[in-house]
Amino acid sequence: MKRARLPLLAVLPVSVISFVIAVPFVAGDHPLRWESGSLLPDVVLNGEDAGKPKAPSDGTAAGTSTPATAEIAKVTKEWKEGMPQWGVQLYWEDNPEHALDYVEKQAKLHSDYLVGLHANSVSVSFPFFTGDLDSTKISGGGKTPTAERLARVLQIFHEAGLRTTVRPLMDETSLDVDSGGWRGNIDPADRDAWFASYKKFLTPYLKAADRERAATFVIGTELNSMEGDTRWESLVASAEKTFSGEVAYDANWDNYVRGRINMPVSHLGVDAYFPVKVADTAPVETLVEGWNDWLDKKATGPLPNITIAEAGIGAMKGAYKAPGDFYNKRAVNPEVQANWYEAVCQVVQERQMSGVYWWSVYFDDDPNSKPDDKVASRLDFAGRPLTEKAIKSCFTSDYAGPGTDTAS
Repeated sequence: MKRARLPLLAVLPVSVISFVIAVPFVAGDHPLRWESGSLLPDVVLNGEDAGKPKAPSDGTAAGTSTPATAEIAKVTKEWKEGMPQWGVQLYWEDNPEHALDYVEKQAKLHSDYLVGLHANSVSVSFPFFTGDLDSTKISGGGKTPTAERLARVLQIFHEAGLRTTVRPLMDETSLDVDSGGWRGNIDPADRDAWFASYKKFLTPYLKAADRERAATFVIGTELNSMEGDTRWESLVASAEKTFSGEVAYDANWDNYVRGRINMPVSHLGVDAYFPVKVADTAPVETLVEGWNDWLDKKATGPLPNITIAEAGIGAMKGAYKAPGDFYNKRAVNPEVQANWYEAVCQVVQERQMSGVYWWSVYFDDDPNSKPDDKVASRLDFAGRPLTEKAIKSCFTSDYAGPGTDTAS
């Protein structure tokens, strides 16, 4: 009786599998790992578990955290009431696959950078989401940090002595910006439902901000079409029961100069992108005059109750005419950006305002690196020496702030 032959196609896979498993076992680096209590092994390739989220490139394990041990640089003079808020808007689009270790590392990186600029304040802006312009639903998304991760970032900033603001910002991805849709003209079909959804979303962040002693919580930003709605009264009252700090609202510059911003909050910020139609060679004094012309449309003289919540401009030619242009990438001109920053700082001091926050630094970026102008927004200022020099000069000026008597 002839012995049946095992087909060659069957022999080859068995041989290969035996070699792949047996050799590493002998070498002590086999690709199968059994966790305690598990019947099935995990496949490990190049030291990485193929069935688990890949860790960030910094080498930390996804989903894990270890306390930040490196010493954190401290501000030379912590903010006190009545002092100017010299700050930066830090924009954070979170990635849930990033380990908490990575988040802590980035927070410390930015904290050290801010201290190096002589800032005393930071505002953490992060996205939340809606549907189209008439949507009644507000929610977090994949880029929205959890309240717990936000709390850890606030802790690190507090260790550095920085004043902190928490600032949820409605993302405009679904609003068809190309057709004119933006957060300032949303029109919810059912406003009761919109405010209820918004309150549900905000509450965990208000609790985290209160627990971590944030100074300010911005209840809304650039929501022109929603300003004056009576439903804000109950939402702000609820927020003030949860959060013991200052509840603020940040108005867009166009609505600010048109008239009273009817919002029941304790502080008003302005996202200030006032266009000044002058040549790129215009001196700082001319830019200051341009800003004052805009501010005088609302009120002349000191503005101690106003914070410039956002100020920025592209480091490019022609930017003075459209400082809030986030999308065009004309020829780079660092002097345009640096002169604008110098002018804005001068306006803040002359009008005795409560401070300024520069837009912006992105959380995942290294602020110590020069921006790649092939891909970066022209509004990026970190890594631009002339602008950083202007910021440091501003933040180390002898301006004492508006003081605590701001009844005017």
